[in-house]
Amino acid sequence: MGGGFLDGMQQRLTEAWAVAQGWLLSPAAWSQFGLLVLAWGAAAMATRRLGGPLVRIATPPADSRGWIAEGRRFALRFLPLLLPVVAFALTALGEQVTRSLFGSGAVIAFGKRVFLLAAAVILVREVLRDGFLRFLGRYVLIPVAALNALGLGGPVADWLSGTIVELGNISFSAMTVLRGLVAGSLLFWLGMWSNQQSVSYIGRQPMRPAIRQLSMKAAEVVIFGVAFLLLMNIMGISLGSLTVIGGAIGLGVGFGLQQIAANFAAGVILLIEGQATVGDYVELDGGEAGRIIRMGARATVLETFDGRWVVVPNEHFITTRVVNHSDSGSAHRVEAPFAVAYDTDMNALPAVIEAAVAAVPGVLAEPAPQCELKAFGDSGAQFAVEYWIQGLADQPGNPLSDVMFAIWNACRANGIAMPYPHRVIDIRGRAP
Repeated sequence: MGGGFLDGMQQRLTEAWAVAQGWLLSPAAWSQFGLLVLAWGAAAMATRRLGGPLVRIATPPADSRGWIAEGRRFALRFLPLLLPVVAFALTALGEQVTRSLFGSGAVIAFGKRVFLLAAAVILVREVLRDGFLRFLGRYVLIPVAALNALGLGGPVADWLSGTIVELGNISFSAMTVLRGLVAGSLLFWLGMWSNQQSVSYIGRQPMRPAIRQLSMKAAEVVIFGVAFLLLMNIMGISLGSLTVIGGAIGLGVGFGLQQIAANFAAGVILLIEGQATVGDYVELDGGEAGRIIRMGARATVLETFDGRWVVVPNEHFITTRVVNHSDSGSAHRVEAPFAVAYDTDMNALPAVIEAAVAAVPGVLAEPAPQCELKAFGDSGAQFAVEYWIQGLADQPGNPLSDVMFAIWNACRANGIAMPYPHRVIDIRGRAP
């Protein structure tokens, strides 16, 4: 196969040399060369005259925003292509005249292909800014345009189509592989770009975080699913043959991936219902407790107050009882116990303690703090003040320490003594 390709290329080069010699000795060919030069010069003059007005029209104000302004800025990047495109258009018009006068337009056709090559080079060097697209342009677009300009595109394509690669019982041509690589790379890049745009758009919409996350995942699946189907169509692979792969996947799910499928379905249900979302503090029947920091397709990650991460399968949130302590930051009651001596005016004590605790930062005014008598202990009366805070009682920022200091300072300021254990020792008999 390689020798046949080399022989064909040598024959092509010989034919091309013969055609070049004919052009050099043909007045019609020289006339067409003149038309090419004239077309390029006219295109250069038109570009100089049109370039300035086009730049002024397409350039938006510096402080303008929005998709129209961004579209105008994007169009400015393509102005370097104006020269080869105008030259190609003028050459296409001159080709009809040349064929009607001389009966041949081979030189004009060659010039058109050269102008296309120039446009490809300018596109890669001056227009494209993405590194991946510039890589494809440098190593795919420019070589293809060069082969087309030399008239070798057809023989190279035929040789690639005739080169068969076999892997076991599967065989395909080198052209199919090359087409799949190029198309797959472009579709993957386009899918990544489209996914970024969709994520940015969905992120700006007013919706619950769970629904926003589910929408982002659904958009990603749809985008890359469509890209995969397009790639299969481009490579010439029948979609009907994918039923075998689908059957194998279904069989695997039925036997070995049941738990993974159940966790995935449970994750979708959690995102849709929104009963537990990122930031909530939850406690499961199995003993797992912590704040949700990430909800994935298979499992949910909880972070405990001591900094440990607990990975909980999503199915547990559906099949077991879940206590959501935060529920988007609702208020919680906290109790601070203390004791006072029995000689304290217990009727006046609650008002003093409630006023002191209400002044502590972080304590909610409604419901107001409430001081209650709990029990009569061995050394003093047992009281407790109940107050409400926003969030969890165990979370950082809970003002429990400040509340206890406020109780102590209020008791000291009002002459209220806090008891300590008293023991009575009865000595019987003669004193030592």
